[in-house]
Amino acid sequence: MRKQRSSEYRGFRNAGIRLDEDVLPDVEEHRSDRVLKTLYSVHAFDKAHLVMLAEESLIPKADAAAMLSVLRESEQEGTEQVRLRVGGGNHSGEQMLIRRLGEEVGGRIHLGRSSGDLGAISRRIPQRDRVLEVLGEINRVREMFLTMAAEHVETIMPGYTFGQHAQPITLAHYLIASAAVLERDFERGLALYRRTNQSPAGAAIMAGSDFPLNRHRTSELLGFDQPIRNTFDAIQTGDVSLEAFCFLAVLNNSVGRWADDIVLWSTSEFGTVDIPDRFCGTSSIMMQKKNPYGPQYVKGMASMSLGALVVGFHVDKGPTGVPALERQYAGELLWRLFDDTVRDLRWWRQLMPEVRWNTKLMRRRAGEFWAQATDIAGALVRDKNMSWRTAHQIVGILVRYGYERGFGPGDVTPALLDEAAVEYMGEPVHLSKESLRRALDPEHFVRSRTLYGGPAPEEARRQIDEYRARLARDDGEVAAARRHLEESRAKLEAAVDAVLASA
Repeated sequence: MRKQRSSEYRGFRNAGIRLDEDVLPDVEEHRSDRVLKTLYSVHAFDKAHLVMLAEESLIPKADAAAMLSVLRESEQEGTEQVRLRVGGGNHSGEQMLIRRLGEEVGGRIHLGRSSGDLGAISRRIPQRDRVLEVLGEINRVREMFLTMAAEHVETIMPGYTFGQHAQPITLAHYLIASAAVLERDFERGLALYRRTNQSPAGAAIMAGSDFPLNRHRTSELLGFDQPIRNTFDAIQTGDVSLEAFCFLAVLNNSVGRWADDIVLWSTSEFGTVDIPDRFCGTSSIMMQKKNPYGPQYVKGMASMSLGALVVGFHVDKGPTGVPALERQYAGELLWRLFDDTVRDLRWWRQLMPEVRWNTKLMRRRAGEFWAQATDIAGALVRDKNMSWRTAHQIVGILVRYGYERGFGPGDVTPALLDEAAVEYMGEPVHLSKESLRRALDPEHFVRSRTLYGGPAPEEARRQIDEYRARLARDDGEVAAARRHLEESRAKLEAAVDAVLASA
């Protein structure tokens, strides 16, 4: 007799059924240790599926109640621990139930299901939970940036392009830009959450079942917004996981870029930033070193995110229906990416408010290396009715004089500007000393940028208020999603209670 003894049941893939040999241990697909982080989602699916089968009278309510009781008992010890001991991976619920109740009862749970929708559930529920966690952390970092920005609307600093001084800005302008980036990351993540939070339950492996499964009920009990409309699409396409890799890669690229800035500004050559010691290490030989470990880990995550994205895309390529097992490798990377992204966002929220900014040096540097040159050209356009290009060329010659002769912006006189103008167009410009002084002042440079989105203090404060309002809206989105999931968990437990009571 090929039927296994219930107490020793070890799954449906056994020698003598379809195949003559037992599978090699390292080739075994259904291993609980490989999917330990996602077994909680399969446990919820087991309960919701049994409730639906009982409500639709597809299995006897007494059998459903017996199985639900065993699943509830396992929660007392710990779902993951029990399923790890039982084995069977995503089929660990069935293995547990058959061992406890026999195949005649426990074997009923798999009616209308497949490894396909079990696997899809084990990806979608953990992904939605982790996306929601990341969205919450993104919002807290946004809040931190905006709080810091409000404290630094008048902190003048150089802005850089190509690593060179570009134009004077404020630290607030930089921080508001960072909050703006995270706002877009939130929007991407929220759209990903909504696409993720659709139920593949009941789709089986591609065609569903000829039993009248109520896919909407299972979806509701698991907190999904709706069932995926096409059963083939629900199982055989992996674009939602690929989108998660893209979301994390874009997010971590931005955080890694900010880490690059902080590391660069903390060097002796820049000296404008001092990183809190707890984020730093030192050298076993060079005792003077203060190495920015935390930001370096953040930079490493940006690289890992891109590498994991490539793995995810390569794993998912090929004929439809082929990459089911290969997705395990991408899944392991994805869960690590989510965990480390949350870690890095929490680090960033701790690190940035405690960074010590050398604001005096930042202010001085903002005016030392010709970053305000565009305002000299602007003064020529405004006061002398020149075209922008003519003014641009004259000031370019003036800057060259400075580097050739060793003088800086603070040494510029109307006579030097006239000399540059004569070289360019054969006649002086006679810009007033007052206009030239104003054009060379980094503070005036910043305060005059009152245009929409500019760095002027009053405009920065308006932007902060605007971004805070959208942050409050987005916090509401996260709170609503969490409430919905909590309500669905309560609804599932109430439905389990109802089945137990009716039996």
